[in-house]
Amino acid sequence: MELQGTVKKVFETQTFASGFQKREMILLTQEQYPQPISIEFLSDKINLLDNLREGDNVKIGINIRGREWTNPQGEVKYFNSITGWRIEKATEGASPEPTQAAPAAQPVAASNENPFADEEDDDLPF
Repeated sequence: MELQGTVKKVFETQTFASGFQKREMILLTQEQYPQPISIEFLSDKINLLDNLREGDNVKIGINIRGREWTNPQGEVKYFNSITGWRIEKATEGASPEPTQAAPAAQPVAASNENPFADEEDDDLPF
């Protein structure tokens, strides 16, 4: 899946006791009611955020992950996360160039003349 929008915030890398690292960013979607979407980048993908600045227009490849957790009272809870794996900077107002159709061929006037009248006869049976 992909999300497109404007970078609202890029957070610092978090390193946990296990050595696991993650870095989060907030993407503001570009729609009638813009949504601030939190996207996390894990381990080797955290470097993708190094060159991003607030205000950059980007397209992000994402995966949606879900997990189940049982709390101490025995209630089952569900959590979702959005994990980024690719970032492309979008150019301002980028839209594909419209393809231009080839000029229409001029119609050829119909003629009742034999187009082969000037050629010599050959011996072919067809």
